[in-house]
Amino acid sequence: MSRSRQPPLVTGISPKEGAAWTKVTIRGENLGTGPADLIGLSICGHNCLLTAEWMSASKIVCRVGPAKDDKGEIIVTTKSGGLGTSTVSFKLIRPERIGILDQSAVWVEEMNYYDLRTDRNKGISPLSLRPANPLGIDVDKGKIPPKDVELTFPGMSGDFTSENFSATLYLIENHAGSSFEQLKVAAVNLKKHSTKKNEGSLSSVKGGLSTFFEAQDALSAIHQRLESDGTEKVEGSMTQRLENILNRASDTADTLFQEVLGRKDKADSTRNALNVLQRFKFLFNLPLNIERNIQKGDYDVVINDYEKAKSLFGNTEVAVFKKVYEEVETRIGALKRLLLDKLLQTPSTLHDQKRYIRYLSDLHAAGDPAWQCIFAQHKWILQLMQSCRDEFVGGQRVGVGALEPEGDTRPAALTRLGHTPSLKRGGSLRTPRPSTWRFETPQQVQLVEKLSDVVIGQLPNFWKLWISYVNGSLFSETGEKSGQVEKSKKNARQRQNDFKKMIEELTSRLVKLIRGALLPATLPRGELSLYGGWESKAELTGAWLTQVIHTVRGCHDALSALEIPNDLLQVIQDLLLDLRVHCLMVTLHHAAEDVKRLAEKEDWVVDNEGITSLPSQFEQCLVQMLQSLKEPLETKSGEINVLQLDQVQDQAAELSVSIMKVFITCLEQLSTKSDGDTSHLPVDLSSPDRSPGAPEGFSPTSEQRLLIILSNCQYLERHTFLNLADHLEKHGFTGTEKITRVSVDAVRELDHNLFEAYIERRADPIAGSLEPGIYAGYFDWRDCQTPAGVRNYLKEALVNIITVHAEVFTVSKDLVPRVLSKIVESVADEMCRLMQCVSSFSKNGALQARLELCALRDAISTYLNSDSNSSFKLALDALPPLHSGADKKLLEELLNKFKSSMQLQLACFLPSSFQPVKR
Repeated sequence: MSRSRQPPLVTGISPKEGAAWTKVTIRGENLGTGPADLIGLSICGHNCLLTAEWMSASKIVCRVGPAKDDKGEIIVTTKSGGLGTSTVSFKLIRPERIGILDQSAVWVEEMNYYDLRTDRNKGISPLSLRPANPLGIDVDKGKIPPKDVELTFPGMSGDFTSENFSATLYLIENHAGSSFEQLKVAAVNLKKHSTKKNEGSLSSVKGGLSTFFEAQDALSAIHQRLESDGTEKVEGSMTQRLENILNRASDTADTLFQEVLGRKDKADSTRNALNVLQRFKFLFNLPLNIERNIQKGDYDVVINDYEKAKSLFGNTEVAVFKKVYEEVETRIGALKRLLLDKLLQTPSTLHDQKRYIRYLSDLHAAGDPAWQCIFAQHKWILQLMQSCRDEFVGGQRVGVGALEPEGDTRPAALTRLGHTPSLKRGGSLRTPRPSTWRFETPQQVQLVEKLSDVVIGQLPNFWKLWISYVNGSLFSETGEKSGQVEKSKKNARQRQNDFKKMIEELTSRLVKLIRGALLPATLPRGELSLYGGWESKAELTGAWLTQVIHTVRGCHDALSALEIPNDLLQVIQDLLLDLRVHCLMVTLHHAAEDVKRLAEKEDWVVDNEGITSLPSQFEQCLVQMLQSLKEPLETKSGEINVLQLDQVQDQAAELSVSIMKVFITCLEQLSTKSDGDTSHLPVDLSSPDRSPGAPEGFSPTSEQRLLIILSNCQYLERHTFLNLADHLEKHGFTGTEKITRVSVDAVRELDHNLFEAYIERRADPIAGSLEPGIYAGYFDWRDCQTPAGVRNYLKEALVNIITVHAEVFTVSKDLVPRVLSKIVESVADEMCRLMQCVSSFSKNGALQARLELCALRDAISTYLNSDSNSSFKLALDALPPLHSGADKKLLEELLNKFKSSMQLQLACFLPSSFQPVKR
């Protein structure tokens, strides 16, 4: 017996002596925590628990029973403290038994009164009138064990009124401690008593001798009269008259004493009835006490009282006791039904469930209450989860527990659930939501949150109840209940498969409800009617799916912490895998949509490197997408890396490539975007010191857009795609080389097309203006004057090239060599063609053509490539050579004059040490 308190200690008793059934008050320390804690009370070796009334931990009231020992200790035994001790003792006084002829100043109790009128027709035995102490000395019983006395004197009795009276046994029982001198005195007293009795009889005879003679004479007269009358019984005879007289005398005597004797009999029966009621008041008051304690909820007291009554009166044959005990059984039956109803009531805490199961076990209720509770909890949890789905599909936005604002109407099951402590603990796993959360969050997410609340709030208690059922801790480990514990363990072993199916059904229902809301395609068509119905709801974004994954993971972790076998939670792991893959794909799809809308955010404002904010926005968009995928792609304990699945790898790589291509398509669309009709403020793009901020409403020309997008394409190829490849690798994506290669190929193709389009727009007008300029004014190579300088058409061509240079330089300095080389190549090719088309040159015409070719070549020499050099060489080869030194000198002078006059304009073609400042 486990002890949580000090053993009981009796330090006082009042009164300290008394006869049997005396009411005493016991005082001490640690006398129990309540009536149910008091399990033993003995005074002088007699069990007084039946009459004990526990008042407090320091006071008990009871009646002393008819103990065998005259003096002994008071021993109190409690559940919490065990067997106690005593520092005081009680002396039991055995009252002298009073005979019918003995006078008494007090009312004689039934237990000490010998009713000698029981059979009035029997004579009184002279032995019954003997004194209680015939030896006349003090009684000193000594300490001889009663068992030894019984073995020595088998079948004998120390009662001198018994037929088996033994004088030796009488002396041992009553005078074992008396000295020999006291026994001598007792012998003298016994002789005196016998002599006195004989003398008393003789004196009474002498004093009534005359009476005897008169009686003798009367008897003789009667005898003579009878002889004279005859012995026949004749009417009117003396014998008949004598009989009548005696009968009348008897009737008269009965009439005189009948009322007195009747009152005495009635008083005796009333006293006996009151004594029975007082002695067995525990049983007679038990039905009412059971009803009161049930109303107060003191089921422990009811069970303890019932166990006590069952042990005392369970097999009684007394009719009145049987009747009262049957009423007790009726009340206990009602209590069993009440406890079973409370046990099966939902919701309820684990503590209450265990308590009711123990009560029903102590009452030996039929069936298996623990399994009935487990079965009821299983059905209730299933009902809660299904009701969550039905409410949302039915259009009711109803919350569970603390998630709902006050005043909402809720179903009964969810309303009760909201008040259970277990659910409130489960709800504390998430941060508090604002009051508008219920209306902002998609209903699918709310469903997952509520399902998680139900599982986290109820399934742990459900599992702990089963564990207690398996290990038998639902019942006390005392000896009297060990059989119940073994029975519970046996039942649990037989029902392990049934409980496993319950857990599988709960986890399966949770998974199917979530799949029906988020992944309906993964459910069989036959189950969509039960778990689907979300077709009208909008598809969740990656951020909401991430929150769902977080919630499901928290639910899985909470169940894993209960040490539930992993095979029972595998369906949740499978759901998590599908949710993570789905979140990845949805996020990539939504990223493609976001990238497509980036074209609307292009403001055409370039920095000193010729880059707009669009590539940065594109990179930032994808980085944010990867950041949002960090939690879904993170591999927790027991999970699979989704990016290691071949199918997922291929789909992720394909979608990543499509995102790149979508952005390239946006760039292409921006390049071909037609100018609006809205007039815009003018902006000077020819100045390299142009501020990066453009005036409000600024819209570039189509050629400027081509240059800006060409610059963006170069930046994508050289920086953005490489940075994104690093980010993809850091987040576990595979096939980044392929993604980069395909993206670079696509942007190069766009770059090539845009570059060709720009060159076509800028080079063709310049090249096309050469021929009309050459032959303006009916100019003829065969008939022309001595050259005076470079003609205006060439200057105009150079100015146009300078204009293109300024336009390109304004956007991106890095594009200048590439663009001007192509422009120069086109101009050189056109000049070569024009020179080769001339049939013949005069001397002055050849000198004029050589002057203009050399001036053009020298002016744009920085941007000459092999093709343009070849074109200039072919053009010069088509001219007649210069043989005169004067011509050569004139050519040099004219070239210097041209370079001097055009120095400012031609300075833009010189290599620049200007370093752009990044802004």
